Amino acid sequence: MSRVAITRAVAVSSLGNSLAENWTGLLAGRSGISDISRFDCRNYISGLGGEIADLGAQPGCSRLDELRRRVFAQLGPVRPDCRLLVATTKGEIDLLHSCTVAGQPLAETLLVTPLLAKIAGELELESRGQNINAACASSTVAVARAAAMLEQGAAGQVLVFAADLLSEFVFSGFSALQALSPFLCRPFDRQRSGLNLGEAGVALLLCREDLLGETGEEALAWVRGWGAANDANHVTAPARDGCGLILACRQALKKAGLEPGQIAAVNGHGTATIYNDAMELTAFGETFSGSLPPLHGIKGSVGHCLGAAGALEVAVAVQALREQRIPGTVGCLDPEERCQTVISVQPQAISGDYLLTTNSGFGGVNGALVIERAGS
Repeated sequence: MSRVAITRAVAVSSLGNSLAENWTGLLAGRSGISDISRFDCRNYISGLGGEIADLGAQPGCSRLDELRRRVFAQLGPVRPDCRLLVATTKGEIDLLHSCTVAGQPLAETLLVTPLLAKIAGELELESRGQNINAACASSTVAVARAAAMLEQGAAGQVLVFAADLLSEFVFSGFSALQALSPFLCRPFDRQRSGLNLGEAGVALLLCREDLLGETGEEALAWVRGWGAANDANHVTAPARDGCGLILACRQALKKAGLEPGQIAAVNGHGTATIYNDAMELTAFGETFSGSLPPLHGIKGSVGHCLGAAGALEVAVAVQALREQRIPGTVGCLDPEERCQTVISVQPQAISGDYLLTTNSGFGGVNGALVIERAGS
């Protein structure tokens, strides 16, 4: 059975226009969250978000076009037979506002199928692929799906492209849910009051191990295990006992053939909402029998990037394993008691070959991935 390699990783967010810039910013404890300039926030409970600098759009076009251009320029060409999995919750959602204000018919690409065809055409792929929409765990589930396809021999390479925009439509919804913080968010902090939204575009190229030589690709890291589960608790609220996330983590560890003690670090979803962070700490406590490894989250630096959140965190995990350190958790100044010995605003050294990264989303969906250091 062939292993699954991550051979290319590109990331663009409010913190930087490349994975290197994002990684440097995370290690420096910087935040890309600031006052939103893209739309008027006076009617909302927050005016903060992680906007990507100078992300414009041509008339009648979406900002997603420019975001893809930045990502694909760094990704480089891929083989025509590479399979495509897109992970987005709302796609070109900014066109909903512009078309409505202008009194124009809604753009075709507000629907997923035309958007998939456009992306496949830009990359000159033989297949237009499919979109994975699993709320805020979309790209985590997409990576899991890609790994399963590769392991089963259904593909030789799979490109996971994850992207979501910071849009007024989504922002207004989170404001109505009282989920936004009027301050910089504080993941896993006792004083947390809600999340900051962000945006990102990420590309991860996955390849079967037995095809690395043929394709000329080199493993940056391995996708060792994966799991997904739904707690079926509520439309927006997580199950407080963490049952879905516990199951997803156990599935990922079992698939990887690992014991919890072999995990060197955990990247948590860490939205900074009251109930999600508490649920995660409950799930991690159960998964690791109370002995948590070093823990961190990046949403205090980039905001919650929705469908792109998990892919961005996988890209960061690749860097963390290579350098054997995890970034600090920006905003976590007064950690919850259950994690205060394993989390820090400063980068932490880690020792080991495996990192667990998890995401949870609306509708009770939970995803977990075990990423393995290359060369281990």
